[in-house]
Amino acid sequence: MRRRQFLAQSLAACAPPVLPAIAEVMGVPPGFIVPAEDSPQEATVMMWPASRQVYPDREFRGLLHRCITDIANTIAHFEPVILCADAALHDMIRPRLSAGVTLWDIPTDDLWARDAGPLIARNQVGDRLLSHIQFNGWGRKQLHGFDGEVARAVAQKLGFAIHDRGLLGEAGGVDQDGHGTLIAHESSWVIGNRNPGLSRDQIASRLKTAFGAERLIWSKGVKGQDITDYHIDSLARFTGPSRVLINLPTKPDARDPFHRAAQKTYDTLVNAGLAVDVIPEPVHHRMRHTDDFVASYVNFYVCNGAVIAPQFGDATTDRVAVQALQRHYPNREIVTLNTDPLGEIGGGIHCATQQIPS
Repeated sequence: MRRRQFLAQSLAACAPPVLPAIAEVMGVPPGFIVPAEDSPQEATVMMWPASRQVYPDREFRGLLHRCITDIANTIAHFEPVILCADAALHDMIRPRLSAGVTLWDIPTDDLWARDAGPLIARNQVGDRLLSHIQFNGWGRKQLHGFDGEVARAVAQKLGFAIHDRGLLGEAGGVDQDGHGTLIAHESSWVIGNRNPGLSRDQIASRLKTAFGAERLIWSKGVKGQDITDYHIDSLARFTGPSRVLINLPTKPDARDPFHRAAQKTYDTLVNAGLAVDVIPEPVHHRMRHTDDFVASYVNFYVCNGAVIAPQFGDATTDRVAVQALQRHYPNREIVTLNTDPLGEIGGGIHCATQQIPS
């Protein structure tokens, strides 16, 4: 697990969009849960990396644009995709997209829909709402004037009520099985730049309410070494009730804080009684000369009928990862993509997507 480089930007450089007033309610009513990712979905939400302050290099920005359109067009073979972008950019973006991708006029700074997009909960009769966790640029480390409003804007367009759980943070900082259990790194939540004044127990209570869960398994994680403070979704992911797939280095480096934390998380999950399946990190990936590259096979996305997963150019571990995903998702097509530009900035396919449950 490597480090997403900090993008030091002015927080005032991008003014937030002006939206009509939306009635918001604190807390989430009983009976609502965030379904497991492999539950039926209405659509996938994605975001366009638009900010030239976040991505000043035109060539690299173009690589990110190609990567996002590749992911969107691939998912659109299986379910509708909503791509959020300022209306002024639609004429430029539209020719790159398949018919299954719809552009919505929601301005964005960056592409991380897992963190800034809408977390949608549902009850047994099918009512849905925004179980809102407020994105604040990973603790005000990056401009987020537009991104901080994406979740509300999507909920408004969908006609969903907004229930704010009083948390600052990112959905990518917690993973859940849809059956009552969450896993998270403390480093992404119990930290002053997200939730000052709240104890670990208070944060846990609010997260469990936000997801409709009963149990949260904490591991320590790593603070201050990457912009996310070590999101769990690039290390360990639920693939079923109490079943986890984790991505670990074949030869851990005891000097690397991420390797040490990854092993600690593995031990924590096993000791908590979860069934943990290990897949190795790639050894000979295409970006092996980039120290901060995130090469995580578990940063995959489950959509209707398919798993969209990264491949990194290591023939052996790419094959092992596909075999593992096929074991965990035997009734879904496994589709792999070269998403190296996302790895260069510390994320992956899961980080760039957020599901709207049916």
